[in-house]
Amino acid sequence: MTPRTPQIPGRTAARTAGLLATAALVLGGLVAAAAPAHAAAPARTAPVAAAPGADPATVTVTGSGSASAAPDLAILSIAVEAGRTTAREAMAAQTTEAENLLRVLRAQDIADRDIRTDSLSVMPVYTQTSGGESKVSGYQAVQSFTVKVRALDRAGQVIGAVNEAARDAGRVNGVVFDVADPGALRAKAREAAYQDAHEKARQHARLSGHRLGRLVSLSEGETTRPGQGGASPSLSADGAAVPLAPGEIEEHVTVSAVYELL
Repeated sequence: MTPRTPQIPGRTAARTAGLLATAALVLGGLVAAAAPAHAAAPARTAPVAAAPGADPATVTVTGSGSASAAPDLAILSIAVEAGRTTAREAMAAQTTEAENLLRVLRAQDIADRDIRTDSLSVMPVYTQTSGGESKVSGYQAVQSFTVKVRALDRAGQVIGAVNEAARDAGRVNGVVFDVADPGALRAKAREAAYQDAHEKARQHARLSGHRLGRLVSLSEGETTRPGQGGASPSLSADGAAVPLAPGEIEEHVTVSAVYELL
């Protein structure tokens, strides 16, 4: 039997302490090696802050402008009508009245291109019977015209001549005054609207401590024509003339503009 070497208490304790120290060093190394990979993970998933925008400040303004001019055109709405027992008779009578009206208009130097039929209709006329029922008692034929009078100072005379010739068969439904070239009037109103928008933008830039930059966008709204009024032009002194007051035609334009602020 091989004799066992006796263990010395002091040497055993020293050996145990050495082993524990070695294990601690190995464990510490493993932890240190894993730490960078573990610490780097949040950096890969963290959101990146958005860069501040580079777009310049802008100002949006609305400009309005108007222009006015004396009208040089009268547009008449005229109709003739006839009532008869049958639809055929009513249409024939209306045709006679319409031909008479056209002769009168041409005699007043109204060109054919300035006379247009707007509508033509034949409608039954109903009467109430003693028993409360509606019964067709006849027919009424109506034709309406739009007539342009380019010699504005003769517009009242034309209306008077129509009334004189058509008598009870004729109706003047209305008159509208206008300008023959609305584009020129609209252009003046548009220019005024643009200048108004530009001046507003300059004021906003000054009040906010900026300089006015380039025009970014420009859009135009619908043009409008408000009510008319004013003095009457010199009309014919003919007894058949109807006094009219054309006044002025006014055009309104609005624009919306966006400018940069520097």
